[in-house]
Amino acid sequence: MTLYAVATLIQGCAGEHPSHAPVTSPIEGRALIERALPPGVADRSGWIEDLHASFVALKIPESHDNICAVVAVTEQESSFHVDPVIPNLGSIAWHEIDERAAHAGLPISMVHGVLELKSPNGESYSERIREARTEKQLSDIFEDFTGTIPLGRTLFASLNPIHTRGPMQVNVAFAERFAQSTPYPFALKGSIADELFTRRGSVYFGTAHLLAYAAPYDRFLFRFADFNAGQYSSRNAAFQAAVARASGRPLLADGALVPHDGESGSTEIAVAALAPRLRLDQDAIHGALEEGRSHDFERSALYRAVFELAERHAGRPLPRAVIPTIKLQGPKITHALTTDWYAHRVEQRFERCLMR
Repeated sequence: MTLYAVATLIQGCAGEHPSHAPVTSPIEGRALIERALPPGVADRSGWIEDLHASFVALKIPESHDNICAVVAVTEQESSFHVDPVIPNLGSIAWHEIDERAAHAGLPISMVHGVLELKSPNGESYSERIREARTEKQLSDIFEDFTGTIPLGRTLFASLNPIHTRGPMQVNVAFAERFAQSTPYPFALKGSIADELFTRRGSVYFGTAHLLAYAAPYDRFLFRFADFNAGQYSSRNAAFQAAVARASGRPLLADGALVPHDGESGSTEIAVAALAPRLRLDQDAIHGALEEGRSHDFERSALYRAVFELAERHAGRPLPRAVIPTIKLQGPKITHALTTDWYAHRVEQRFERCLMR
C-alpha cells in the first residue's frame, strides 16, 4: 500500500469528529497548523514549517484532525521543547546503565571503572553523566564513549539508555526501519538516530509513526495508544480479546501477538487450542501472528476466523480495536502509568486542539 493510499484511509477515519477536508494550498496548511499550536510555543514559525514539511513529504492530508493529532502527541511528549530538561537525569541514567550492564552480563564494577576515564572534553564520562540535563547531552556522552574507548562500540553500545528521542519521543528502531522502506526526504548530516534529536527529524518520524499506516480505527484514541505501544497494538489487543472469548482462556490483551524471541507465546498457545475449530494448522497460525505489526494481519484467514468464532459465541459484533493493557515502564517513568492513561491524556489535548 502506498503512503498516499494510507493517507487517504486516514483521512476517512477522523474518529468521533466529522472529517475536515484537507487544505488545498501550502498557505492554508501553514495557517491551519498555526491555529492548532498551543499558545506560548517558542519559534512558532519553525514548528509550522517542520510540521508542514512532514505532512507534505509523507503525503498525509493536512486536515484539522490530522494536524491536531500530531500537535497533541508533541504537547504530551515534550510541551514543544526540542531538547527538554529532565529532572534527575543523571541518577536515572546510572540506574539504567547498571540494569543494562547486568542484562548484558558485564560486571557493573568494570563498567563504572571504564566510565571514570577522561572523555574528549577533559571531564570523565562519569562526571558528564552526572551533569547531563537533557537526553541529547546524555546520548552525546555515549557516542563519545563508544567511539573513543577501544572496543567501546562492540562492548558498550547497548549501554546508551536513550532509545526514544526528540520532541515527539520517537523510538530509534522504528525510525531506522521506516527510513529503510521510505527514504528520508531531507538532508541528513549524521545518522537517522542523530536526526531524531532535531525538531524536523522527530516531527517527521513521529508523524509517520502516528499516521502513516492503515488501521481499522474509528477514533484517534487508538492511534494515540499505538503511538505508545506500537503500531497496530490496539487492533491486536482486540484480536486477543476475541481469542480469549472464543477459547475461554484468560489472555492479556497487550497487543503483542508474538514474543520478541519469536517463540510461541500466550496468544499463540490460546489460538492453537482453537485450531480444530478454526480449520488452520500450526504453521498457518504462526505465520499469521508474525504479521501482527502489518496491515496484512487483518486480511488473514486467522483474523477472520477468530472474530467469526468469537462473535458467534458472544452473539454480537465485537470491537476491532481496544486499548492495550500495558503498564508503562522505563527509566524516566516514576509513577504507575498505563497505555490507557497515555491515550486518554493525549485525546484530551487533541480535543482542546480541535476547539482552537
